[in-house]
Amino acid sequence: MRTAAAAILLSLAAAAPTLAQQPDAAAFGVQPWTEAVVSVTDLDASSSWLVADGGWRIVAEGDLARAELDYWRLPDTITATFRKICAPAADTGCIRFVKFDGAERQRPIRLAARPWDTGGIFSIMLRSEDTQALFDAAIARGWWAESEPYAFSFGGSDLVNVVVRGPHGVNYALYQRKAPPFTGFPVGRLSQAFNTMRMVQDQPASLAWYRDRLGLKVLFDAPFTDPEPRSNNFSVPANLATTLVRRAAVVQPDLPGETGRMELMAFEGFEGRDLSASASPPNLGIISVRYPVRDLGGYYGFLAAQGVTPAYQHDQVPIGGLGKVDIIAVRDPDGNLTEFYSAP
Repeated sequence: MRTAAAAILLSLAAAAPTLAQQPDAAAFGVQPWTEAVVSVTDLDASSSWLVADGGWRIVAEGDLARAELDYWRLPDTITATFRKICAPAADTGCIRFVKFDGAERQRPIRLAARPWDTGGIFSIMLRSEDTQALFDAAIARGWWAESEPYAFSFGGSDLVNVVVRGPHGVNYALYQRKAPPFTGFPVGRLSQAFNTMRMVQDQPASLAWYRDRLGLKVLFDAPFTDPEPRSNNFSVPANLATTLVRRAAVVQPDLPGETGRMELMAFEGFEGRDLSASASPPNLGIISVRYPVRDLGGYYGFLAAQGVTPAYQHDQVPIGGLGKVDIIAVRDPDGNLTEFYSAP
């Protein structure tokens, strides 16, 4: 941060030994992420499935301020518009679609990717009371999918899941819980987003980074193999499904809680491509998730004490639907961005 706040943040960084004794994001008021940022070429084409078929609503739209483009270190030739949408009655787990104009080149972050390719955020995860209906609506729009809806059991829950793919390879993972009943937040046709999945090269190392460097809590860390050889939600060949280990872990700012999660997954034994070099705006796809923080200055100092250097940072950035905020972004070991901004 390069304004008057810089002196405060440098002094906090100097207090590293004290802060390092408290590796806990919740202590600084890190709250569940309020929105995922998705770069697209057509706001209507990318948002219409969630709005028209899923019942989401538009809560803000307009031009991006120059300060936000400067925060992302984009040249003056680039401008952008946005549309922020949220599930009914929700103000977290929203999606901010951004359309950049004037860029010489925009590459899809996860171009022609398979699920086990790393780098870039793989999916935004939502709940539904009728996964089949939302899947059918996506296919009718010309979207695609990793599989048809797939039933499985995990962590004591009976689930139906499908990963549908929209423009630019942006994936939406839908979860319908058959049993026990889900009561964490309203679900309906299409709920707020509660998680994002990141495919990583070294899952234990990635989990340690989120836990120890960002101070997030670990909800679970568990391997999974299919109990029978069949098609599945990640396109793993059926003859390998019972032996391939999918190791997944979920982190979030505090426990308990059903929102604000990030999931880290690795396919043990599968070597995919590393797509991290493209995981920056204005490239197309899921750019980041944004966490509000009550004490951003304190958290910035904590991150510095853990050796985390922001990839982007800026003060007093006017962001439509959020207000004027200080904001920073950090990269994980696989090049994925996570943003933190000053809560009002």
